[in-house]
Amino acid sequence: MSGIKKCGTGTLVVSCPDQVGIVAAVSNFVAQRQGSLIESNHHTDIEQDWFFMRNVINVDDLAVTLDTFREEFEALAQQFDMQWYLRDNQVLQKVVIMASHASHCLADLLYRWKSDELACDITCVLSNHENLRGMVEWHGIPFHYVPVPKEDKAEAFAKVSDIVARHRADCVVLARYMQIIPPDLCSAYSGRLINIHHSFLPSFMGANPYQKAYERGVKLIGATSHYVTEDLDEGPIIDQDVIRVSHSCTRDDMVRLGRDVEKSVLARALRYHLQDRVIVRGNKTVVFSQ
Repeated sequence: MSGIKKCGTGTLVVSCPDQVGIVAAVSNFVAQRQGSLIESNHHTDIEQDWFFMRNVINVDDLAVTLDTFREEFEALAQQFDMQWYLRDNQVLQKVVIMASHASHCLADLLYRWKSDELACDITCVLSNHENLRGMVEWHGIPFHYVPVPKEDKAEAFAKVSDIVARHRADCVVLARYMQIIPPDLCSAYSGRLINIHHSFLPSFMGANPYQKAYERGVKLIGATSHYVTEDLDEGPIIDQDVIRVSHSCTRDDMVRLGRDVEKSVLARALRYHLQDRVIVRGNKTVVFSQ
């Protein structure tokens, strides 16, 4: 036993035009309601004159409920023209994972979830192939097979959208789901639809990036996790990493090495998202990493 007392927490995320007094005003607001800050992060984008803040609050001793906190905070938010939300961290977010044939990213997420590294509720896995069913159902998670024929993708994605909605997804993760997501689904889950691309974007967008990297003779390969938008592989970037390769590496070597990077980058990106460490502004993100 560690002897460390765990407390109930809430995460307050704020972004707004920068001005003097924001940190003091928010801290004072929390203190007046008997809250204490467990973690506090903030950043100012000087060029855009925009302020970002993330506070983790001990809510056990709050003098008000979280709903009352939200209602009373709205006046302060209007004063500073804030975009904000307060999440109750005791309520697990519902995550739907989508994958195709490759299993490495999905298997890694399921392992981390089973090991309590990812605080979420994986409500189902959805795939356009059947080969992942056994692994998913072994974890006790519902598996949905929705083939996506080239001649009628609209009907398939109507089924996908229905399944995601029925599972009340707070977040959708594309764990090497090799289909282009239609605009309506991108819009419905804007800022909540996370992809892993097996390249260090913006290099080698689209299909077959390892083949393109091999043909180019690169010395670094990488992976990028980003929010999905209607523009293919151009959404706001959450996390990236690279690994060094050499002239002796074959394409298969690059795929093998790259898969390790993909797994770690996607897992970090999902963890940052679940912990409300990512704030999107335009096509860029502020990530208060840990």
